[in-house]
Amino acid sequence: MSDLSLRGRVLITVAAAVVLAIGAVGYAVAAREKAAPPVTSDSFSITPGPRLLVVRGRYLATVSADDPSRPAQQSAISCVRAYAAGGTGVCLRQDSMWTYSLHVLDSGLAETNSFDVRGLPNRARVSSSGRMVSWTAFISGESYNKGGFSTRTGILDTRTGDVAKSLETFAITRDGEPYQAADVNFWGVTFTADDNRFYATMATDGLRYLVQGDFASKTVRTITDNVECPSLSPDGTRIAFKQAIDDNPVNGWRLAVLDLETLQVTTLAEKRSIDDQPAWLSGDTIGYTFRDSDGTPSVWATSADGSGTPRLLVENAESPAGL
Repeated sequence: MSDLSLRGRVLITVAAAVVLAIGAVGYAVAAREKAAPPVTSDSFSITPGPRLLVVRGRYLATVSADDPSRPAQQSAISCVRAYAAGGTGVCLRQDSMWTYSLHVLDSGLAETNSFDVRGLPNRARVSSSGRMVSWTAFISGESYNKGGFSTRTGILDTRTGDVAKSLETFAITRDGEPYQAADVNFWGVTFTADDNRFYATMATDGLRYLVQGDFASKTVRTITDNVECPSLSPDGTRIAFKQAIDDNPVNGWRLAVLDLETLQVTTLAEKRSIDDQPAWLSGDTIGYTFRDSDGTPSVWATSADGSGTPRLLVENAESPAGL
């Protein structure tokens, strides 16, 4: 690969990170301006059931999975990003203009763990059992990025307390060979059912890879490229993700589903550029956040097989999770 080609690919990755970070900052400001006082509910919980968890007006809220248009139940818990599964929730909270923290919640929203998070929170996930929690934040000041943005992704085992605050410390195998580089970044973790293995995006050398990781051994290995923000299906056979248009994230992203056995990719019916980590709301439905031109988010859904038409689920909301 020529130096010019390499620099071009690195610039694309950095530019994409800048676009993502600016979008996230813009929504944080817009959400703060539009946030209304919460309408609290004494019965609010994140126990498994036929409901969707979202962040609405900067507060955790739930809506009926069968009829999301029905009135939402809203909590007094403020988050900029959130997710829940197996009776465990993760809330990434803004504490001041430039400081953020992670909070692990039980099914009744009682806090069980918390710590500061460096950077601007962007992704959050919980394993299906509720044991494992992950987060991604944008950070600046990395020497190799020369003033651009990079990511920092961590994983917490809520049962043992074992925490990896950066996946960049994991041993990497790229295309079957050990690999090390200063520009490695990870984002968008999704867990398998065994609470040990996970999938994530790894960026390095101007390329973006789907990697499979092993939390116990602190290792990751590449599987294929041009896969960002993966989300593992309930049956563990497919990955929903955002795919860079023309392999160039500056052009935007299209939602797609990857068959893990064949590596065949199915492009979904949503034709707009979606900058989000999709969520499986069921075995055949993908949920995601779309932001309009002024940054206002809404939660949409589309079929996982590429058929049908995308449909609006919840206005003025983001971070969907099927409880």
